[in-house]
Amino acid sequence: MKNEIQQSFFSQFSGKPLLVKSPGRINLIGEHTDYNKGFVMPAAIDNAMYFAIGKSGNTVLGIHSFNYDESLVFENLEKESLPSWANYFKAILQILKEKGITINGVQCVFGGDIPIGAGLSSSAALCCGFIFGLSELFDLNISREEIAKIGQAAEHRIGLNCGLMDQYAVLFGKKDHVFRLDCQSLELKYIPFKLENHTLVLINSNIEHQLASADSEYNIRRASCEKVVELIAKGFPKIKSLRDVDLQLLKKYKNELQPIDFQRVNYVIKENKRVHEVINYLKDNDLKKVGNVLLQGHHGLSKEYDVSLPELDILIDLAKKETGVLGARLMGGGFGGATINLVLNENKETTLANIKKQYFELTGLECKIHEVKIEDGVKVI
Repeated sequence: MKNEIQQSFFSQFSGKPLLVKSPGRINLIGEHTDYNKGFVMPAAIDNAMYFAIGKSGNTVLGIHSFNYDESLVFENLEKESLPSWANYFKAILQILKEKGITINGVQCVFGGDIPIGAGLSSSAALCCGFIFGLSELFDLNISREEIAKIGQAAEHRIGLNCGLMDQYAVLFGKKDHVFRLDCQSLELKYIPFKLENHTLVLINSNIEHQLASADSEYNIRRASCEKVVELIAKGFPKIKSLRDVDLQLLKKYKNELQPIDFQRVNYVIKENKRVHEVINYLKDNDLKKVGNVLLQGHHGLSKEYDVSLPELDILIDLAKKETGVLGARLMGGGFGGATINLVLNENKETTLANIKKQYFELTGLECKIHEVKIEDGVKVI
């Protein structure tokens, strides 16, 4: 892919480009906890977005999408009716300009092999990779922490009120490690992930999720959590987020909360606890217990936070029937996308073929299977 991106650059632009690899990400456990200032456990993966980016020698900003085979020249950042992918670049350039950084004279080709809509954060890879490339190309010295915040702000501007997990995973990933991210302090703790005779497998339901609308279900759930925090903080002013709420305190307010709000917050608090459980199980190299926690996490996402779909639940039910699958859960914001599965290498092909065949029989959909490896974060290649 990187060679194709580079050759596409040479066919359209002049000069020698900088090549940047910006990975997708998985999240082992800790879903919908990031914007609640809780804990998550992501990692960068080998699927990635690649950027060939260079200076044009004039004031034109020319960007070509390799995957969509579409080109765009930015002459006015207020231009309307842009392709969906171009809105991310527009938002980034606007935010940089507001920070006093005006980017002129850029030519860029980008593309990659991160499945769109599968919950692997292709948008974070796009935003962070482009910002990182600009910083390297123009010696802007934007720190990775600041790149993450600019990338987050760009997604917010488009309509997705995401936390910082995706950006941090893309920027701070480390080969063969997951990391625990404290979404309040942004402290990182790397944990070796020794898969040995196991493989991490993503099974794409083939239902693409769309979370970026202003009134999306994602944003509705975030608002639900914030409403509970606001209520509890009236009696406990030190409460700033669900990170500060435990189950005992939550139960005191059960009668004052809407049942759906109580249910969602109950999930978030338990999911934070699951992150810490997985840390301990990884230290003991007990992948069977890790798998059990993944299944518990999916139950919470499906029955408590209500972000699953029948097709995703079917994939989990099929995985549970296979002795070669230690655990599985929906990964990402929900309402489509992929499941993450911890699979034994022994008879792996048969195990995955069984799931694929039965999923088609039950849904009429072809699921797509991706084996992933844990890799480093954004870098120049």
